[in-house]
Amino acid sequence: MATISLPSSVPPSAPWPNPNLNSSSLPALESTASDLIAGKGEGGNDHHEASPDDASTYRESHDVTGSSPPSIDASDLSIPSISAIFPAPPNANPNPRRPPTSLFHLGFNQDAACFSVATDCGFQIFNSDPLTETFRRDFDGGGVGIVEMLFRSNVFALVGGGPSPLYPPTKVMLWEDDKDRFMAELSFRAPVRGVRLRRDRIIVILEHRIFVYGFFDLRLLHQIETMSNPKGLCAVSQGSTSAVLVCPGLQKGQIRVENYGSRRTKCIMAHDSRVSCIALTLDGQLVATSSSKGTLIRIFSTAEGTLLQEVRRGADRADIYSLAFSSTAKWLAVSSDKGTVHVFSVKINQGPQEQENMPVPKPDVSPVPTTGHNLASSLSFIRGVLPRYFNSEWSVAQFRLPEGSKCIVAFGHQKNTIMVLGFDGSFYRCQFDPSTGGEMLQMEFHNFLKGEDS
Repeated sequence: MATISLPSSVPPSAPWPNPNLNSSSLPALESTASDLIAGKGEGGNDHHEASPDDASTYRESHDVTGSSPPSIDASDLSIPSISAIFPAPPNANPNPRRPPTSLFHLGFNQDAACFSVATDCGFQIFNSDPLTETFRRDFDGGGVGIVEMLFRSNVFALVGGGPSPLYPPTKVMLWEDDKDRFMAELSFRAPVRGVRLRRDRIIVILEHRIFVYGFFDLRLLHQIETMSNPKGLCAVSQGSTSAVLVCPGLQKGQIRVENYGSRRTKCIMAHDSRVSCIALTLDGQLVATSSSKGTLIRIFSTAEGTLLQEVRRGADRADIYSLAFSSTAKWLAVSSDKGTVHVFSVKINQGPQEQENMPVPKPDVSPVPTTGHNLASSLSFIRGVLPRYFNSEWSVAQFRLPEGSKCIVAFGHQKNTIMVLGFDGSFYRCQFDPSTGGEMLQMEFHNFLKGEDS
C-alpha cells in the first residue's frame, strides 16, 4: 500500500523543486519546495488515482531475461490524498546542544561530497572535504532512522527510527529544510527499509517490494517484487542519460537489473548464498555484489549480465558493510566487520599499459613466499590443483581498523583517497598509492559526533 499526501495550499500545477542542482554548498538551493505541485482542480481537492496502469507503464515492451516480472497487485495501490502542509516536528531546533546517544544510519550522498547521520534526536549533515558540520536538526519528538540526501539540495527523505521514532517507520517524509517543514509523505503497510533518490526518481524499499515514483509528480511508475530484503538493498545509477536500478531478485543469490533506458530487465545469479551488498558505478554500467559469506566480490555488466571480474576479500566469512566504486570506475572499495578496508583495481576496459602499472595484489596472509610477482600468476603452473583461494585476485591497498568496527566507505574527491565513516563517529581520510599499493596512509582522523580531531 502506498499513500501520497501533498500540501493543499500550493497553486495548482506548480512544479516540484528542481532536483537538477549543482550548488556548491549547503544549505543554498536554486529552487525550493515552495513550488510543489499538489494536484489539479479547484481548491487542491482533486486527486490522481495511482492505478495499476500507471504502475505498469514501464512494463510495456519489457524484455525480461531470467524470470518474468511480477504482476502488479492492485490491492497495494491507493489513492493519493491531499492534506494540509505538514508542520515542522515539535520543537525542531536547528542549533541543538545535546549530543545523540544512538546513531541509526550513515550514508554518503550521490557523489560523496556530503554525508548524513540519523540519530535518536534528529539528523546531521556534514561536508566531506573539508570535514565540517553543515547543519543539524534536533527533534524533541523522536528519532530518525533513515535520512537520504539529494546531492546538495535542501530536500531530504526521512524515515522515523529507534525506540521512539519521530514518525512511523512505515512513512517516508520529504523534508524541505529551508522552509523547516515536511512537504509530502509516502505511507506504506510495512516498515520502510531504505530510500534512494535520483534527480527524477524516488525509490522506496520495503522488505518484499520496491516502489519507484516520479520525483516531480510522485506518480507510481514501477513496482518490483523481491525476496526478503531486510537490509533494504538497492542501488540506483545517477547518470542523466539513463536510469539503472539493481536490487535482490526472487531467488537466493540473484540480483535484478532494471534498465529504464532500454526497457529491459535482467536477472543475474550472482552468488550461491544471499546477496549482502550491491554497488553501481555512477553511469550504471557496472554492478558489484557480495554475498553473505563475504569472501568474494563480483563485478557484472548491467547491460549483458555477464561476469567481468571476481576479487577476493579474504578466506574467512565476513559481513560486508559497503561497496563503492570510484567516480572513474577504476577502483572498488570494500568494508567489512573484519576491520580491513580494501581497495581493488577494476581491470575492465583498461589497456595493457594501465594494467602493467597496477600494483601487485597480495592476500592479508601470503600462503607462499612471493617475490613481487602477482600471487595468482606465480601459482599458475599448478592451477586446478590448488583451491581457488590461491588463484584469487586480491586487493592492492588496505587500511586497518579494529576488528568489528562497523563502517562504510567512499572515494574522496582528492586523488587516490578514500573516506571511512564509523558508527562510533569516526571519520578517516586515507590515501593509497596506485603504483605500489600496500598499507594506506592515514591523512586525517576526526570524531564527527564529538568534534575531536587528531
